[in-house]
Amino acid sequence: MRWTVHGERTLYDTPWVRLRSLDVEQPDGARTDYHVVRLRDLAVAAAVDEEQRVLMMWRHRFVTDTWAWELPMGLVEDGESPGVAAARELEEETGWRPEAVSELIHAQPAAGITDSRHFVFRADGVRRIGEPTEHNESDRLEWIPLTDVPGMIARREIVSSATLVGLMALLLDLKA
Repeated sequence: MRWTVHGERTLYDTPWVRLRSLDVEQPDGARTDYHVVRLRDLAVAAAVDEEQRVLMMWRHRFVTDTWAWELPMGLVEDGESPGVAAARELEEETGWRPEAVSELIHAQPAAGITDSRHFVFRADGVRRIGEPTEHNESDRLEWIPLTDVPGMIARREIVSSATLVGLMALLLDLKA
C-alpha cells in the first residue's frame, strides 16, 4: 500500500508555506497529481508548575476568527532544535523561562496533506524573567489547573490541535 513519488514541482513558495504538486503513483498503479503543503516544524511548550497547573495564553486567531486558550508555540528556526525552540517560544510569548524541557509527544497533524511536525515539550522549573517580548500573541496569560482542562476542551475553549495533543499527552503522562 505504499505510494511512490516520481517528482515534485513548486506551485507557491514563501518562508512559511510551500505548496507543491507531486507526481505520485498510487498502490493500484494509477498516477496522479497530488498537492502537498510543506510547512516548517512547530515547537510547543507545556509549562507545568508545582501545583499541577499549566501556563496558557488566551488568544484570537484571525484566520478562523476564534478566541481560545493555547499553549505557547512557534516555528522551529533553521539550525534550531525543537527543544530549544519550545523554550524560546515560551520565554518570548509569556516571559517565563524553563529550567528544563523534555519531549512530551510528537505529532503529524495532517499527514495526508502536509509534512508539518509538531513537537510538544513539557517545561519544568519555570521562573518569571519579565514581560513577554512578543506583543501580538495573546490578550492574557493564566496558570490553569490541569483538572480544569477536560471541561475546557468539552466547552471548546481549547481548540488548537497542537494544544489539544499536548494537553492530552500531559494529562496521560500525569496519570502514569
